[in-house]
This record gives sequence, C-alpha cells and structure tokens, in this order.
Amino acid sequence: MLSYDEAKEVLGPVDDTVIADVVRVGATREELAEALAWIGSDDMLMREGKPPPSGRVATLVEILEADQLEDDGAGPGADASPYPASFPE
Repeated sequence: MLSYDEAKEVLGPVDDTVIADVVRVGATREELAEALAWIGSDDMLMREGKPPPSGRVATLVEILEADQLEDDGAGPGADASPYPASFPE
C-alpha cells in the first residue's frame, strides 16, 4: 500500500486532497503506475487489447481524471495530463 509520501513523489505537485484520496484507495505503486498509464494513453492500451481498468486501478483513474478536469478546466476529452509521463522507481 502506498504511503502519503510515496504517492506525492509519484504524482508530483497535486492537491493534498488528491494524494489523500489516492492513499485511501489502498493501492500499490504498480496499481498507481497502471492508472497513470491509462490516463496518459487509454486509446493506445485499448488498441493493444488491454481490458479496461477495474478494481483499485479504476478507482485511481476516476480520482486522477476528476482532478485533471478540475485543474485544466477542460471538459471530457482533454488530452493534456498533469501527471508525470514516467513512473519514478
């Protein structure tokens, strides 16, 4: 399970509420990495035949997408992601 500091390291400069929500899910680093991959390239992953996210990964995607929409003021379909393109080891 991710700690607050680990989530903050991975997500970078995001609202503390978002980090707390991510930690509350009880996800692992791997699940957060998968959620970030879906946010950054969901079309590509679907073309590769990957099943849509489920469980904790789906919950993380919902949290992070809601924060993304709130931050950029764009509606659904916004392309820019505020999250890092690479996942820190």
